[in-house]
Amino acid sequence: MSNLTNCPICGRLFMKGLRKVCNTCFKKQEEQFEVVRSYMNKKENRMATVQEVHAYTEVPYERIYQFIREGRLLTTNFPNLGYPCESCGDSIHQGRLCESCKDRVIKGVHQHERQKQFEENVRQDLTSKNQTYRSININRYKD
Repeated sequence: MSNLTNCPICGRLFMKGLRKVCNTCFKKQEEQFEVVRSYMNKKENRMATVQEVHAYTEVPYERIYQFIREGRLLTTNFPNLGYPCESCGDSIHQGRLCESCKDRVIKGVHQHERQKQFEENVRQDLTSKNQTYRSININRYKD
């Protein structure tokens, strides 16, 4: 019973196994995929954009994006298909972020690492100076 859950699309209870949605929603998704696939497999539609696919098939944008993310619609075969970058919304063909957003994240991580290293160096330097100062003061009172 631990696999009993609500379908994220319709809310019905179902046994979660290989699929993340109930059988009814899965069948609907497969029907939508077949409509999109049939449209895209026509030679004259291979250069269609997501907006054109949506307008013709009436399949929701998010579902078309899902098919692309899952690799069911290959952008190598359909170069004008893409989905939005999770950060800026620019159209991308793979991953979750466009190149400029990836670069920005990587720069931010590197800057954070440099800042942490700087703070560690300062802390070590202060600790070293404090130990030197204590030893000087201790030696002064020994005599």
